[in-house]
Amino acid sequence: MSRQRQDQLLAALLRQDSWATAASLADLLGVTPRSIRSYVVALNARTADGDAVESGPLGYLAGPGVAAARSAGDAVGTPRARLHQLMRTLIDEPDGVDVYEIALELHVSETTLENDLVRVRGLLDGGQARLERDRDRVRLRGDEQSLRRLLSRLAQDEMDAGPLRADALQRALAPEAVPLRAIGPFKAALVGELGALGYFVNELAISDVLLHITIAAERVAVGRALDGRTMGDDDAAPAVGRMIASLVNEHFGVALGQGDQEHLANLVLTRVVTPGEHARQRMPRSADPEVEQAVRAEIVQAARDYQVDLVDDAFILRLTLHVQNLLRRAQEQAWTRNPLTRSLKSSYPMIFEVAVSIASGLHDRLGVPLQEDEIAYIAMHVGGRLERSRAADAILTATIVCPGYQELQELLRSSVARSLGRLIEVVRVDTSVDPDWEELDTDLVLSTIPVAGSDERIVRIQPFLAEADIERVQQAAARIRRTRRLQRLRAELQRYFSADAFVVPLPDAGEVEIIRHLGGMLAASGLIAEDYIENTIARERMSSTAFTDALAVPHALQMTAQRTAIAIGIADGSVAWGSGRVQVVALAAFSEGDRDAFQTVFEQFVEVFSERDSVQRIVRRSISFDAFLDELVAVIDG
Repeated sequence: MSRQRQDQLLAALLRQDSWATAASLADLLGVTPRSIRSYVVALNARTADGDAVESGPLGYLAGPGVAAARSAGDAVGTPRARLHQLMRTLIDEPDGVDVYEIALELHVSETTLENDLVRVRGLLDGGQARLERDRDRVRLRGDEQSLRRLLSRLAQDEMDAGPLRADALQRALAPEAVPLRAIGPFKAALVGELGALGYFVNELAISDVLLHITIAAERVAVGRALDGRTMGDDDAAPAVGRMIASLVNEHFGVALGQGDQEHLANLVLTRVVTPGEHARQRMPRSADPEVEQAVRAEIVQAARDYQVDLVDDAFILRLTLHVQNLLRRAQEQAWTRNPLTRSLKSSYPMIFEVAVSIASGLHDRLGVPLQEDEIAYIAMHVGGRLERSRAADAILTATIVCPGYQELQELLRSSVARSLGRLIEVVRVDTSVDPDWEELDTDLVLSTIPVAGSDERIVRIQPFLAEADIERVQQAAARIRRTRRLQRLRAELQRYFSADAFVVPLPDAGEVEIIRHLGGMLAASGLIAEDYIENTIARERMSSTAFTDALAVPHALQMTAQRTAIAIGIADGSVAWGSGRVQVVALAAFSEGDRDAFQTVFEQFVEVFSERDSVQRIVRRSISFDAFLDELVAVIDG
C-alpha cells in the first residue's frame, strides 16, 4: 500500500474544515472509495490510539492523532524506507558497497536491490553526483556539496512537503552526530542570536537553513568538511559565520571550519534574514544596478498588464534585494521551500499569477530560476505591496441612523470608526426617528432604531457599540462584498462560456494533452491562434495552474485572444494535473480589452471552486453544458 497515497489523504483532510465523504476524497486522489477506506485503516494504525482519522456517517475528518500519524516514520522494509537507507549507505561509504552484501543487510532479493539502484539513479538525475558500477560493487561519486544536497533531499522527502520535524531530520541523518534533543534549543538560540545582530528572521524559511546546518554538523563530525570559499564576499558573513560556528559547537559538539562557516553564513544571509536598520548601518548591502533595472522593468510591465498598483521605489528595492539573494542561491542550486505555496495559490490566485509573470520576465532578463516555492516568495512581496490598495477597495460606505443627543451620535460614530474602520467608512449620520430608508443609498445602514421589513443592508446596533454589534456588522459587510463579487462573476461567466467548448467526461491524458484538447476547441472557433495554446503550455511548465484541489485554470500570460472565452472540461472522478489531481479544468483565453474581466473571473472562479460542497454539486450534476451553467449560476447565487 502506498505510503505516499496515505500521506496525500492525510494532507487533504488537514486542508478540510468539515467532514469529507469517501467518494469526494477518492475523486481528489484518483482512487476508489474502497482504497480511501484502506488508507484510513493504515493511517490509524500509525498511532497508538488509532485516532489519526475520525470516521462517521458524514465521512472522514482529521482526528486528534493526526500529528502523530504525520511524524510516524516508514515501517522498516517499505520501499521508501529501504531506498533512504540505501542512499545513506552509499553516501557514507566513499569506497562503495557490494550489492550482494547490501541486499543481505536490507533483507531483500538481488532483483529488488537492482530495482532500488534504478530508483537511486532517478534521484540523481539533474545533479552532479553519479552512481558508478564495477561488477558487484557500486559507489556514489560527487563533490561534498552534491552529496549534502542528496542528504537534504532525503530529509525533505521524509517531511512530505510539511514543516521540518526533528524526527524526520534524524531519520535522514546520523542520530549519533546530531542529538534529537539538541535541535530545538539550537534553533531557538540561532533565532535569538540573529535578532541580536539586528536581523528580522523569516520563520517560513528557517527550517531549510536549520536542515543545512544540521547536515554540515554531521558531515564535519565524520571528517567531510568543506574547503575554501564557497560563495562570494559579503561584509556580514564573517560575523554570522562565527556566531553559527559557536552555536554548533555548543549544541552539537562539532567544530566548523572556515569553509563551512562561510557556506552556512551565506545560506542564512540569502534565505532567512532581513537586515533591520541597525544591521543595514553596520553592514550595508547595495542593490545591483542591473538587477534593479530588470526588477523595475518587470514591475512596471506587471502593473500595466494586470492594472494593479505596484510601482513604488521602496517595494522595488526590497524585491531587488530578494532577487539578488535568489540568484546567489541559484549558484548552489540551494532552493528554499515555502510551506505557504499551496495556500497562496488557492487563496490569492491573482497575486500568485502576477508573481508568475514577474518571475517569467526576470527569468528571461537575468536567468532567475522558475522554482514554484521561489515564485511563492515573490508573491508574498507582491501581496504585501497590494494589501493597502486591496483593503481600500474593500471598504464599504455606511450611514448611521441614531436619533438623540449630538454627543451620543459623535460617540457612536467614533466607536464605529475605531472598531470597523478597516471595513466601512461612515459618510452620513441621520438623526431622524423616521428616516426615508429608500434614500439611504450607502452600502450599509447601521441603525439604533427598529426597522420595518427586511433589508440585508440594514444592521441593528446599540447606541453604545457592543461586541455583538461589531460581529453583526462584520458579517453583513462580508456578505455584501461576496454577493457583489459573485454577481459580477455571474455576468462575466455567462458571456464567456460556450456549448462548443465544453467536454464531459474529460479524458485523463495529462495536462499538456488536456490543454491541447480544450485549446483546440477555442482555436476551431477562431477565438485563439495555435501560439496561444503553446504559450499556455509554457505557462503551465512555470508553475501548476491547479489553484485548488479541484480546479485548474490553464492560460497564457499573453492576452492575445480575439475575445475572452473559457473552455470547460469536467472529469469523471478526477484527472492527473502536475503532482496532484483535479476535477475541473477551465482553459481561459483573455483578450487585451478584457483586463478587468481577467481579475474578476480569475479570482472569483477559483473562489467558487475552493468550496468542496459547491464543487461536488457542480461536478455530479453537470452532465451537459446547460446543466453545468445552471448549477454554476445556482452556486453563485447561493
